[in-house]
Amino acid sequence: MSADTGDDLAVGAALDREDDDVVPTGLEHVRARSAELFALMRDTDAGDARRAGARDDLVHLHLSLVEHCARRFRNRGEPFEDLVQVGTIGLIKAVDRFETDRGVEFSTYATPTVIGEIKRHFRDKGWAIRVPRRLQELRMQIGGATGELTQALGRSPTPRELAGVIGCSVEEIMEGIESSHAYATLSLDASDDNDDGPPAMLATLGVEDASIEHVEIRESIKPLLEGLGEREKRILLLRFFKNMTQSQIAAEIGVSQMHVSRLLTRTLTQLRTSLEAE
Repeated sequence: MSADTGDDLAVGAALDREDDDVVPTGLEHVRARSAELFALMRDTDAGDARRAGARDDLVHLHLSLVEHCARRFRNRGEPFEDLVQVGTIGLIKAVDRFETDRGVEFSTYATPTVIGEIKRHFRDKGWAIRVPRRLQELRMQIGGATGELTQALGRSPTPRELAGVIGCSVEEIMEGIESSHAYATLSLDASDDNDDGPPAMLATLGVEDASIEHVEIRESIKPLLEGLGEREKRILLLRFFKNMTQSQIAAEIGVSQMHVSRLLTRTLTQLRTSLEAE
């Protein structure tokens, strides 16, 4: 950002709101007042109350900078007041981190921090469930590789093909695809305005979930699955999560259908025994 832009923002920070009785005093006043407040805020001999007051005054002095930055993100689905609130968090961080001997205007230093905080708000707001950044990045890689492979192959790529291009395991690809279901939220009372469509989510809240009785079983079996070998876990995944037949599984892992049957029987018996013992 240019120095002229920083000066403009600093001038904006000097303008009090319409309901204030203070007459705007201009850029030089803002600079002088900011330098005075930063000096007081860094003065270790000043009391905690005075230093905290100087910090608050600095934030209020530059609130219009936050409003200026927030206007860039209007009409993107978030209320302007919420953007200002988020941007103010960035302003507070900038106030705490700013060093007066850097030789730059505070507004020039603070603007990227404020904008970054607002952008982070939009990025985090898009996820219905907090997903580790590793999976967020993997999801983007999967999206890019899927488009390229679909164009090259003339069909949707398989998880194995995606894993080969990205350089990770098939299990990681499946985890990345699953994480995409957590992206983007819908309003609880939103519907598709179709009489034949499903009811709004809000209308289903409070309805008894028929599968709730299986939650305890699923949670109990998770640690038992971790104790299985990689081949046994893969066979269970293909059979019960991908609904593949024993013949298809046999072709996938390179063994006979009879051997798959024996492994399935042995693994399920082992899990059942361990679960009953628990």
